[in-house]
Amino acid sequence: MSTSKPASTLTIGQVARRAGVRDSHIRYYERIGVLPQPQRVSGQRRYTDDVLHHLAIIDVAQRAGLSLGEISDLTGPSSRGRRASERIRELADHKLPAVEALIERAWAVRHWLQIARTCDCESVDVCGLFVDPTLAPPPAGGELAIGSVGGRKV
Repeated sequence: MSTSKPASTLTIGQVARRAGVRDSHIRYYERIGVLPQPQRVSGQRRYTDDVLHHLAIIDVAQRAGLSLGEISDLTGPSSRGRRASERIRELADHKLPAVEALIERAWAVRHWLQIARTCDCESVDVCGLFVDPTLAPPPAGGELAIGSVGGRKV
């Protein structure tokens, strides 16, 4: 007679504490398909340890700027049979141009603020930072503007 011990399971509260997320996040992730539905015992969700790995994947993907929809495409049922590397490369190709534009804009804003630290204008009405369009940081998605302030190249 074989007595195999069933795999230990975790409650949603235990998973939430160990993963550092709220249990409402876990339920939401299940509802939208980012996490698979867990088994239930007496009506309560029961998880195996692999859910912690899955939550870690979600965390890293979110920190990398992926939306929950994109994460679901990577981890959900629709991802079965597709090489993860193909989908990850597609996401990177799609998202990288926007991130590069954001970085460029951030550098332009940083540059503007560094110049602003040296401002000694009497009024913003006459300040080159506000009246010279070549000094203004670009709008979102715009190109980096180069100009000069008080004879200084910026």
